[in-house]
Amino acid sequence: MKLFGLFSNGDIVNSYELSNQNGMQLKIVNFGATITALKIPLKNGKVVDVVLGFDNLDAYVKSFYLESAPYFGATVGRFAGRINNGTFCLNEKKFDLNSNNNNHSLHGGNIGFSQKIWKVKKVNREKNPSITLTHLSPNGDENYPGDLSVELTYTLTEENELIIDYKATSTHDTIVNLTHHSYFNLDGHNLDVLEQDLEVNSQKMLETTNENIPTGKYLNLKDHPFNFNTPKKCPAKIDNTFILENEKEHAASLFSTKNNLKMLVYTNQPAVHIYVGGNCFNKIKGKENSDYHPISGICFETQNFPDAPNHDYFPSSILKKGSEYCHKTIYKFQSY
Repeated sequence: MKLFGLFSNGDIVNSYELSNQNGMQLKIVNFGATITALKIPLKNGKVVDVVLGFDNLDAYVKSFYLESAPYFGATVGRFAGRINNGTFCLNEKKFDLNSNNNNHSLHGGNIGFSQKIWKVKKVNREKNPSITLTHLSPNGDENYPGDLSVELTYTLTEENELIIDYKATSTHDTIVNLTHHSYFNLDGHNLDVLEQDLEVNSQKMLETTNENIPTGKYLNLKDHPFNFNTPKKCPAKIDNTFILENEKEHAASLFSTKNNLKMLVYTNQPAVHIYVGGNCFNKIKGKENSDYHPISGICFETQNFPDAPNHDYFPSSILKKGSEYCHKTIYKFQSY
C-alpha cells in the first residue's frame, strides 16, 4: 500500500499492487475502485501496460471535468450507461435522477461510484492474489432508492486472468447496473488501437437515438459494419451495446499483432458496451506524460442494457430488497 493522494478534507487515497507468479501486475486506487495499471508479461520478455490511466490523484479528479469524462479504469455505478431523461418508475413510483449527459443520467449521475472513496476490506497476497473493496451508497444518493451495499473483488489468477466480482444488496427495491471502465490497448497505453483485431460474439446490438438512448429495437448484425463475429480492425468510432446470448463463450476478444497478445472477455451479463476513446483534449497528461486522444483505447463494459428500467422486455435491472446482485467478468490474457 502506498499513498496516492490526499483531498483537502483529509480523505486519503491509497494505491495497492497485486502480482501473480507469472509477473502480471495490477495497480488499484480506492478512489473509484479504479485500475491505474495492468502490466502483462510477453513471450519475448517485455512487459506491456495495457490500460490507460494517470500518474496522480489530481489528474483523475480533474478528468471528470473534461467535456467528456473518460472514467479511466473506474468502477461505474449505480447504473452504467444512460437512463433516458434521468427518470424511471419502480413499484408505481417515479424517480427523477440527477442528469449529467444532455438531459439524461449517465454512469450513475453527477457523482457516481467512480468518484467515491471506497473502503479496502481485505488484501490477499497468496496464490491468485486479490483485493476486496466496499462502498455504501445511501438511500437517495443521486436520487436512487435504497441503501446499496456494494462489494467488489479484483483477482489475478495464475492463468493471467483479471477477474472482477461484484455483489450488491439494497434496503429497498432499487435498480443496479455496475461495470468496469478500463480503456485497453494491447499495443501499449500510449499508442492507438486501430491496428488491433476486435471480435464480438454477438448477432444483435441495440438501436439508439442520436443521443445514444436505446429505442427498444434490436439491430441484426448480419450485414452490419459492426458485425465483428469474424475479427476486424478496431473502428475509430464505436459506442454501441452488443447483446450476448451465450455465457459460456467469450463475449469479445482483442488481439495485438505487434505484441502477439490476446485478451478474451467473459461475463455473466447480458451485454457488452464497446467504446473507443480516451481523449483528454490536450488538457491532462496521461501516464508517463502520454497524450491520450480519441483512439487511445477500447472499453469492454460488460453490463445490463442501458435504459433497462424503461423497457419492459429488456433484462430486468431491478434488485429486490433481500436479493443479491451478482456480476462476474473475466479479462484473460494470452501471450503467443
